Amino acid sequence: MKVALHHRLEAVGRAAWEDLRASARQRAPFLSWTWQMEWLHAFALDSRLEIRTVTDADGRLVGVLPLFEAGPGLQRIVGGADVSDYLDLLAVDGREEEVWMALLQSRAADRETWQLHAVPASSPTVIALPTIAATCGLSASASVEERCPVLDLPHSWDDYLGTLSSKHRHELQRKTRRLRREAPDARISVVRRRDEIETRFGDFFDLHRRSRVGKERFMDARMEKFFRRVLGDLADAGGAALWFLDLPSGPAAAFVVLEWEHTVGLYNSGFHPDRATLAPGLVLLVHLVEDAIVRGKRRFDFLRGEERYKYEFGPTAEEVFGVRVEPAKGSA
Repeated sequence: MKVALHHRLEAVGRAAWEDLRASARQRAPFLSWTWQMEWLHAFALDSRLEIRTVTDADGRLVGVLPLFEAGPGLQRIVGGADVSDYLDLLAVDGREEEVWMALLQSRAADRETWQLHAVPASSPTVIALPTIAATCGLSASASVEERCPVLDLPHSWDDYLGTLSSKHRHELQRKTRRLRREAPDARISVVRRRDEIETRFGDFFDLHRRSRVGKERFMDARMEKFFRRVLGDLADAGGAALWFLDLPSGPAAAFVVLEWEHTVGLYNSGFHPDRATLAPGLVLLVHLVEDAIVRGKRRFDFLRGEERYKYEFGPTAEEVFGVRVEPAKGSA
């Protein structure tokens, strides 16, 4: 195994990066070339990068660990815990442990800490890295950061309703009927093409900033620019969409939806507080889950955050971890 250090993402290149992601266990859009590059441009433009690549004896790229300098002696994984729900070492499925071994052996004299965020519980980074680090004279630790509620989707909507408790099934159906009764002109719409998404971005950002205290501060000009650029690029590849519940008076709820493999992910949302009594966000989410089932998707991921409304849909919480690699205590 050969480890090389680069200071620009372009040293890897889009084609090689995406070929590696296609062979990896974790293929969420947060690890895509588009997401990583746009995040760097938006949030770490002046940061020093350390992009470590691993190639095998045949010269094949088998792993990439993209890090940026977050402070003295601290390097964090590129992607940002505030906007990326799943991050990890990018490596060929089944070769993660040998890639980690090569990376850790190459940094034997390095005194810096590496910090990863939002690593899925099933990742070898969580399961095997502490043992690998110990063999290299290093220390690695993993701790739960948050949980992602997820649904394994059945083959039909009726089958899905049958999995819910009677209380949750009744609530979803009651709120859906109420909106139909009190707002019969309500319309569900979805836009998937870049030009369509750009046309409706303004509606989404308006609802997002209105919906909860703190969201306006989160969605500043820099964040809005990031959203516009990255979602447009993902839409070109069929990986992003905007969903709306529109009333005659204007949009009442909106979702940013990401799709990868056989997964639909609820990435971000907004709703009009003046329409809260109609529960427009929950009703829109009912349509979104039903659409995923109809299209044969296998998994609905509510992504990070354990808001109560998500659990009305009967998901299971999956943990994501923060992982630190640093010199062992007492080492010289």
